[in-house]
This record gives sequence, C-alpha cells and structure tokens, in this order.
Amino acid sequence: MRTARLNGRLAVVLVAHGSRDPRAAESTQALARAVRLAHPEWDVHAAFLDHAGPRPLDVLRALPGRRAVLVPLLLTAAYHGRVDIPAVVDEAAGLPVDVTLADVLGPSAALTESLVRRLDPAGLDAVVLAAAGTRDPVARETITWAADALSARLSVPCLAAYASAAPPDPGAAVGRLRASGARRVGVAGYFLAPGFLYDLAVRSALSAGAVSVAAPLGDDPGLVRLVASRVLAADRTVPAAA
Repeated sequence: MRTARLNGRLAVVLVAHGSRDPRAAESTQALARAVRLAHPEWDVHAAFLDHAGPRPLDVLRALPGRRAVLVPLLLTAAYHGRVDIPAVVDEAAGLPVDVTLADVLGPSAALTESLVRRLDPAGLDAVVLAAAGTRDPVARETITWAADALSARLSVPCLAAYASAAPPDPGAAVGRLRASGARRVGVAGYFLAPGFLYDLAVRSALSAGAVSVAAPLGDDPGLVRLVASRVLAADRTVPAAA
C-alpha cells in the first residue's frame, strides 16, 4: 500500500489527442519521462483522448494521491482544448481526486525558442511554420501569432501553413515564399509529435522545394519547462521554487 507521503504527491497527467501512429504515443511518453526527470517530486503520467491508451479517466482512477493537474498537450485552444479535455474534468468529478485543468501550451514565447532549436535556421532566408490545421479561426490566429513571433526572432519572413482543414498547405506556403525571392526556405514543425499530418506536411513542403523540415517539438527542454510552468500556474499549492 502507498504511504501517506506518496498519497499527498501531486499527480501530473499529460493529455495528448492520440494517434494511430505509434510514434506519436512514443513521443508523448518521452515527454512525460523528461518532465518526470525534471520534477521528481511529481507523479507524471501520459494519457490519450483517442487511438492510444491509457485514457485520462483511467489514469485518474488509478492515482494514489488526492491532487492532479491535467495538462493538455495542445498547441491551440481549439475543439479538443475547449470541449474534450474539460469534459474529462467534469467526468472526474465523482472521483476522490481534486482535478485541476492547466492551460494549453500555445501560444507561448517559450515555444518560439523550442521551434528555433528544432529548426537550425542558419542559412535560411524564409521559414514556413507548418501546423496540423484547424477550422477554428481563433486557433488559427494563435498559429499566425506564432509564425509572426518566429519571423521576428529569426529576422526572416515566416508564413503559417496547415497540413489539413485550412489553406495554405505547406507546399503552397513554400511556393509563395520562393516566388517572393526566397531561395532557402526551411519549415518549422508546429507539432508536438510525429504522425500522419506531420508526414503530410513534410511531403508537401519538400515537394515544393523546402531545403529542410524540422522535427516535431517532442521532448525539447523548452517544452519540458513550458509544461512545468503550466502545472505551477494551475496548481497554486505547488511551491514556486519547486
């Protein structure tokens, strides 16, 4: 049986959308391990809304402690952030766990630095920020904000593009930048993990002449720190120095 000390430990549940591509779950588990390593005082778990397991409610039911923070592994506050994950919190109301919902990860200046590290921008004269895509116009505005922040950080033009749901696709964005005079267009991946839409973005960009496509954010150290900051902001009982 768990001790009382362990029962008082804060649980952190990283909630990803989930994918049929096993690489996505592997990447999410790697991020959970990195957060756990950075914060051994937390009981860190990964959970998935669809396609992979465990589900968030299953993780919450199995927790030995009484406090948990759910961190949406989402870069925008689109449908999953506004509906699906809050629904998990509502469903957990009958459990003996005090569940707090953290904010989504984006937009954030911290993500800009993670994108730069993944991109390796030396020699690029333009960049496309490739995202999965959403029909939510407010969510797309935050992706445009992220592209503008990346442009300001690198001092080169940067266009937002989408693998699905909205134009332009990454190939079209690369073509637009090349038509305006850019010769070395790189693609930053506004993706947390690899999967079908990331692969689609890669193929689209490379076929249009992109010279490089960055890996997803994965377990980048800046992303680990951002997750931790979301936990600390959501759970006011966590000491600021933790």
